[in-house]
Amino acid sequence: MSILAGPFTIAAALLVVGGGLKALRQRDTAHALGAVGLPLPRALPRRALVRVGGATEAVVGIGALVTGGPVFAALVAVSYAGFAAFVVVALRRNAPISSCGCFGKVDTPPSTVHVVIDGIAAVVATAAAFVGGVALPDVLRDQPLAGVPYLALCAIGVSLVFLSFTALPRTLSAVREVTA
Repeated sequence: MSILAGPFTIAAALLVVGGGLKALRQRDTAHALGAVGLPLPRALPRRALVRVGGATEAVVGIGALVTGGPVFAALVAVSYAGFAAFVVVALRRNAPISSCGCFGKVDTPPSTVHVVIDGIAAVVATAAAFVGGVALPDVLRDQPLAGVPYLALCAIGVSLVFLSFTALPRTLSAVREVTA
């Protein structure tokens, strides 16, 4: 088991959650892609692209959790690097979007916090691709109490990162408005 197992599990689980929610609710992500001005093929509607992309994210996340293999870990890293790049573009262009659509309908405004967390997840996944020891079945096998405490801590980690993507940017914005 690697020291990266917990952070990697959190990153991969978030990919499953975010991808699944995007596959179910494509509107906000499709809007964000249009607002940032990403060139897309005309033959492929944005919502269809988001649905396929979200499903692909979920599959990558599940594969990463189950196998922990270098290919899936590298795909997790590429996914988070792509998310970070998208948010940087949205911030630089001052795109008029209230949500990047990372979690489907839930508001996830583009923010520096988002970029930092995506960057950390990309680094963790890149390291996991080289180090290994992050496959969830293997990690759980080495844990006490059938891995229940480990899974509980990972669920808390997923929740905290989710709140960092959703509530923290709005809270920081409100603080800036109050102090201004």
